Amino acid sequence: MFVGRPGRILGIDPGLTRCGYAVLDVEGHGGAKAVSLGVLRTSPQDELPTRLAQLQADLRSLFDEFQPTDVSVERVFFQANVRTAMSVGQASGLVLAEAATRGCVVAQYTPTQVKESVAGWGAAGKPEVQKMVQIRLGLTNLPKPADAADAVALALCHLAVAPYSSRVAAAARIEAAR
Repeated sequence: MFVGRPGRILGIDPGLTRCGYAVLDVEGHGGAKAVSLGVLRTSPQDELPTRLAQLQADLRSLFDEFQPTDVSVERVFFQANVRTAMSVGQASGLVLAEAATRGCVVAQYTPTQVKESVAGWGAAGKPEVQKMVQIRLGLTNLPKPADAADAVALALCHLAVAPYSSRVAAAARIEAAR
């Protein structure tokens, strides 16, 4: 996690129809620069295996192009719609496997954690989160579409949480060695 080193974060808001992504370069003292953001799409008319294969190929292209050191993915915490939860889980699994295969630091955050980290309030709405993303990255416009904005927020959450998590893990290793 980039304590003392530069890094590149790939934030992913997983979904089978729309999978938001954002790439941030880590700058000194917790800052970041937006490199790319967008949405990977698959057609709901295609069969599930075809859609998963397309998403996997698109994700591999993202990893190849941007070479992230860290990947931040939304954790499926609760979904009222089981079908949606399944497709989000399948998309998330593709991201997690690709990131692990490439040796990336992988972190998952709940929507509440992301909102708390980016907007300062776990119940913040999408417009509030988008506005904070715009401010923190110095963007001239609100990040759009919503899936890409969520992916940027995930990457910013990781930027804020990773150094602390790294220190906690190091302290736990020291304590365990005693």
